[in-house]
Amino acid sequence: MGKKQLGTTIILATLLIIGLALFIQADELFEVQDHSQRETKIEKIEPNQSEARFLGKSEYHFEYPDAVRGIYVTGNAAGTSKFDTLVDFVDSTALNAMVIDVKDDFGNLTFMPEQGSDFEEVGTNMIQDPDEMMKTLEEKQIYPIARVVVFKDSELAKRHPEYSFTEDGEVWVNNRGEAFVNPFVKEVWEYNVEIAKMAAEMGFQEIQFDYVRFPEGFETKDEIFEYTMGDYQDLEMNNVKKRVEAVSDFVAYAKEELKDYNVDVSVDIFGYAATIEETPGIGQNFSRISENVDIISSMVYPSHWSNGYFGIEMPDKEPYRLISEYAKVENEVLGALESPPVSRPWLQDFEAPWIYDGPATEYDKEEIEAQIKALYDNGIYEFLLWNAGSNYSKNVDYLFGLSK
Repeated sequence: MGKKQLGTTIILATLLIIGLALFIQADELFEVQDHSQRETKIEKIEPNQSEARFLGKSEYHFEYPDAVRGIYVTGNAAGTSKFDTLVDFVDSTALNAMVIDVKDDFGNLTFMPEQGSDFEEVGTNMIQDPDEMMKTLEEKQIYPIARVVVFKDSELAKRHPEYSFTEDGEVWVNNRGEAFVNPFVKEVWEYNVEIAKMAAEMGFQEIQFDYVRFPEGFETKDEIFEYTMGDYQDLEMNNVKKRVEAVSDFVAYAKEELKDYNVDVSVDIFGYAATIEETPGIGQNFSRISENVDIISSMVYPSHWSNGYFGIEMPDKEPYRLISEYAKVENEVLGALESPPVSRPWLQDFEAPWIYDGPATEYDKEEIEAQIKALYDNGIYEFLLWNAGSNYSKNVDYLFGLSK
């Protein structure tokens, strides 16, 4: 599968030796129990491969956990006293990882890049001391994953309308006032991958790309928007296929560009994308994206499935059944790939009152453990928990249902 960093040791003598990369291989998805059981080999990174960048990252040492069990942490949470609370929370449980916003849902960086950086305009002081944050994570051995929101980017769309989708000469925004930038535009690819490289230099062990897609329902707006298709304009295929090509090509490009940074690459993807050949509007093809990442993170929140999916009357009320039915499908899809990525789904730690007429199903210890057990019962041993405010349920057994 991908590279798992076991740490880098820098020795200056007659030559500079930089980095050790752990390559993870798995012949069959269903045989994977945890990372300790995978075949490994050591590959030395040659001195001419981005030495300065590796030197910047080498001060931190993280080991890949037995299996990643993580939480989402907003930029605001990471930069306030709440971070200490979340560190204590993770440290006191079987959790072992944090997915931390580096580029948020609006297109802002959650830290301030160095003066003169091309990204200074979108820098913020949410995380005032990234080095101190990384030192804390290293001390606790909490595995750091950088979340980079890609094509949902109001800031970039505002500054470069030509990179976005316009309607009647104005940058289009969705019903939440959010703008997207265009996956057909390769300058947008480069922009986001440069941010990912900064995150790698900061010490993050994995880059997780989110919103790797066109806006939802794009198939209904395709003929209304003004936008460029760039290099994809003249391809002999319909627009649905062109969108799939652009999104898939971005993921492959990002993986290639980050290969010298000794980080894993992961992508968040809608869970339903695994159940169909490809999504007609947003451009996600589950198999093609999975072929170019180390980890695939399906967003399988029970509240986000329509009533009746998998024959379940209301999925939000049956978290175990929903996750189990999904996992069976995903296992089949990934099992057909020559080199499948690690599966690490996003699970629900929040209520969804907007889908109910009356009181919503509460998501607490029982509902979260049900989701986790469904993964374990289907041979999936990694997961992430999503709560938009980084407020997580207490007293959850994150190993619930795992065979001892």
